[in-house]
Amino acid sequence: MDFVGRREKLRKLLKKTGGEALLVTSVPNVTYLTGFTGDSSYLLVTQENQVLVSDGRYPTQIQEECPGLEMNIRRAGVLINQQVAKILRAARIPRLAIEADSMTVATRERIGARLPKLEIGATSGMVEHLRQVKDKEELALIRHAAMIAEKSFAVLRTRLCPEQTEKQIGDALEHQFRLFGGDGPAFAPIVAIGPRAALPHAKLTDRPVGDGDILLVDWGAQWQLYKSDLTRVLVTGRISTKLHRIYEVVLRAQARAIAAIRPGVPTTEVDTAARSVIAEAGFARRFNHGIGHGFGLEIHESPRMSAENTAVLKPGMVVTVEPGVYIPGWGGVRIEDDILVTRDGHEVLTNLPKRFDEMVVS
Repeated sequence: MDFVGRREKLRKLLKKTGGEALLVTSVPNVTYLTGFTGDSSYLLVTQENQVLVSDGRYPTQIQEECPGLEMNIRRAGVLINQQVAKILRAARIPRLAIEADSMTVATRERIGARLPKLEIGATSGMVEHLRQVKDKEELALIRHAAMIAEKSFAVLRTRLCPEQTEKQIGDALEHQFRLFGGDGPAFAPIVAIGPRAALPHAKLTDRPVGDGDILLVDWGAQWQLYKSDLTRVLVTGRISTKLHRIYEVVLRAQARAIAAIRPGVPTTEVDTAARSVIAEAGFARRFNHGIGHGFGLEIHESPRMSAENTAVLKPGMVVTVEPGVYIPGWGGVRIEDDILVTRDGHEVLTNLPKRFDEMVVS
């Protein structure tokens, strides 16, 4: 991956804000800019240079993962804020931008106490802005993560039985990810049976499949740090008119939202496309979250896809589209796929079956 190019893009952004240096403290942002996969390390980026501030556990790993990257290894007992202050003092940097979303107030105050003349300015989302648009290498990793997730779900479905619990299904999925070569789950799987499907982020319990007519599974695999994210609803019991109707409403809403995805479209327009379908069916109050989100190194990244966000879609962005209808005491339906924004429209990266008749478990 072109880590040098990423840092150069960051410098251009930093220069536009009048900044001389940025202290990157977010672990995913450090990884994005360097390739380093360890933790407890900061990256100081100036207009002329960059240095990874780490500790004695990581010199060999840094050399392997980031050949040629300058590192500054602090001694045991030296706090990272002390080491950063020492580097800043030696470099005579008068103004420092920090990542307000990841740096603690305590760390900022400790650096400021050691360098009282240093001007510290908070920034938000600078590296995350770059991460929104994925390059070819990132897209290849996301595609592979999606493939692992789809193959794992297919295996799970063939082995599904009434005695299996939510927890057993979640555990089986995580195991299957690794059998297919993945790093593990992109996030803790959501498995919800019957009325529990009305909880968008239901926690795993010992409720068995046989206790309900609906089985909602929200899962994703991770491959070389990059994620995937899908949701499907299986019909495991009685096929009611209500379930069939709600499922078709959600499926139409998803199709409408996906069709709206193309460069130049505000994310709010995608949300509205789905929300209008659900509202027309009489379930407006039952769709209680945004239509989706970006993802990559993290499962929730920019752009946020909601009615309030006016961010504009660009080629290379990868987002989820996941409308849902949730009725307390009854259950819920959510259908989710991963979508790439292309130069002339979009590409659906996940292709598991989702027609209602294909969701019925015989």
